[in-house]
Amino acid sequence: MTPKVARYLAAHQPATPCLVLDVDRVEENFRRLQAALPLARIYYAVKANPAAPILERLVRLGSFFDAASWPEVRMCLDAGARPEAISYGNTIKKERDIAAAYAAGVRMFAFDSEAELMKLARSAPGARVYCRILVGNDGAEWPLSRKFGCEVEMARALMLKAGELGLDPYGLSFHVGSQQTRTAAYEAAIAKVAMLFTDLTEAGVKLRMVNLGGGYPVRYKAEVPEIDDFGAAIMGAMAEHFGNALPEIVIEPGRFLVADAGVVQSEVVLVSRKGEDDPVRWVYLDIGRFGGLAETEGEAIKYAFRTPHDGTDEGPVTIAGPSCDSTDTLYEKSHYRLPLALRDGDKVEMLATGAYVTTYASQSFNGFAPLAEHYI
Repeated sequence: MTPKVARYLAAHQPATPCLVLDVDRVEENFRRLQAALPLARIYYAVKANPAAPILERLVRLGSFFDAASWPEVRMCLDAGARPEAISYGNTIKKERDIAAAYAAGVRMFAFDSEAELMKLARSAPGARVYCRILVGNDGAEWPLSRKFGCEVEMARALMLKAGELGLDPYGLSFHVGSQQTRTAAYEAAIAKVAMLFTDLTEAGVKLRMVNLGGGYPVRYKAEVPEIDDFGAAIMGAMAEHFGNALPEIVIEPGRFLVADAGVVQSEVVLVSRKGEDDPVRWVYLDIGRFGGLAETEGEAIKYAFRTPHDGTDEGPVTIAGPSCDSTDTLYEKSHYRLPLALRDGDKVEMLATGAYVTTYASQSFNGFAPLAEHYI
């Protein structure tokens, strides 16, 4: 939690549940990433948090943007982004949305199938296109494999066809999974994409760009490598496989830029036990999976908690949300421990929750309002 967020919570005591996010920390993270990967163009993954104050700050910093939908493209434009600074990076797009983005001036699009390529040829003629390939997601706490990307052999054929269709076969991309905790994942993926890059270049395709995707991690409960470690591993692998003929490098950070800038404050609704001798207390919060904590699915992302009783005796807990749905259980198997003094009415903070929380929140499941947002 940044001092700015702590001061805001103390001074304003906003109703819970709410997200409070320090936009200055987003800028700090952007500059840290620039320093770690100075040769890369940063395309912020808007889906991580599309709030206007974040987009506007990043526009002023000269960021580019990775949009997952036509509404996200519009959000970027409304924030002042130039259309040529926007990549429509989702490989699954309605053709009318492709046409709308193209009409607005967007000229960079992702694809990973022939059917998507044909849509681009019809509705974004002459656009720069890049093909996403499948790579391993080992080490990622939120894997993205199989749904996105295609095999190398298919990518080769599709990039050759892109030129035949009048599109500009601009580059190749991959994604090693969100919250990737192993630098080796990038090294292996770069080796794979470099072989295809060389093959296509020798086949006469004028490739210029490699998109390394996102996945750069933040600290939740466990330590993760520093961004400088990822930068060194990535640039080492790029130099090894491309030599002095480095292509343009694109990265698509989302979580890394905004997660640790935000804190969700919640209220304890109930602390109970399922049996008199059960050592495990159930702690029910006024936010749960349907309130924005969707990344607790499978207990994948393990948020750190802060309570008013930290430093006192603790005991094992299961942590759940407030809704009448049994799947609204956040942590049951991850061995969380919270203070024995915790009671209903206590305020607790979930740290590093600035990413993938507000837009995951349901509109009114069980009648609960969407998560309140405060950008400072």
